[in-house]
Amino acid sequence: MKTILNVIWLLLSGIWLFLGYMLAALIMFALIITIPWGIAAARIGVYALWPFGKTVVDKRSAGVGSLLGNVVWVVLAGWWIALGHLVSGIALCITIIGIPFGIANFKLIPVALMPLGKQIVDMP
Repeated sequence: MKTILNVIWLLLSGIWLFLGYMLAALIMFALIITIPWGIAAARIGVYALWPFGKTVVDKRSAGVGSLLGNVVWVVLAGWWIALGHLVSGIALCITIIGIPFGIANFKLIPVALMPLGKQIVDMP
């Protein structure tokens, strides 16, 4: 079932969200000092491409550094990626079939805003 959901997700919004995350990652890689944010953007982008069957959990080892890093991320790229999730979620919720995918988009907004200190794991 999760494969079917992931394929539908990929066609409806996953590919566009993935491309947004990869654009953010490329910009972060080009700026050299922001490479850690580029790595986080690429990691979350792959998750946004194929999200069903996985979940995001907080890292226990994350500290003040990841909090400060998330503040920088929100200023640099997080707000417009979160806006992309919001617009995509609203558009998907217009149809009955798209409602679960819209809700999935809304659940990705906090991850888009604060990717540092998070870990993507397979669901049991």
